Amino acid sequence: MDLLIALAVFCLVTLFTPGSNNLMLMTSGLNFGVRRGVPHMLGVVVGFSLMVLIVGLGLGAIFEAWPLLYLVLKYAGAAYLLYLAWQIAVSAPPSPGHDSVRRPIGFFQAAAFQWVNPKAWVMAVGAVSTYAAVAPFPLNVLVIAALFGVLGLASSGTWLGFGAGLQRVLKEPRAVRAFNIVMALLLVASLFPIFADGLPGSAP
Repeated sequence: MDLLIALAVFCLVTLFTPGSNNLMLMTSGLNFGVRRGVPHMLGVVVGFSLMVLIVGLGLGAIFEAWPLLYLVLKYAGAAYLLYLAWQIAVSAPPSPGHDSVRRPIGFFQAAAFQWVNPKAWVMAVGAVSTYAAVAPFPLNVLVIAALFGVLGLASSGTWLGFGAGLQRVLKEPRAVRAFNIVMALLLVASLFPIFADGLPGSAP
């Protein structure tokens, strides 16, 4: 029970603190609202939970055996994150009659992003390696993935709703554009602690 509580705290801290997923969800909430941002939110939750499950079933050991694979994935994920940051920075604020043309991040795009998200790898491998004793294998992997799923739904929904709530404050297109630029810069900044660490599991 003590280890389960510690795992829950680990999940809460890593899920609710700012990161690439949460910043993009907040941006989606501001630009598209909660309803149109739900597929993005569900893609993050399902995609990351599935990633934790697969990592727990043995994929993480592959990166331990061939560190170069993780290195390639980390830089590919960073490049894609920079691309998303650029798309957010240059996106036009919503305007009457034109908002329907713009599209938020969809379910499959958000789910696929987890596999090139450096922070997601650190979280998944860190959780599986640190809290493996929470239950016998493979039940322990199911418990970790399920906990990330349940708490991830609360976290993603909170960030999406927070972004939607900002619509009441940021009403001017200029303010929305400034917000998008700030979020894009924060996405880029979120890469720094990831590259400051080594292989997954080496982070504290």
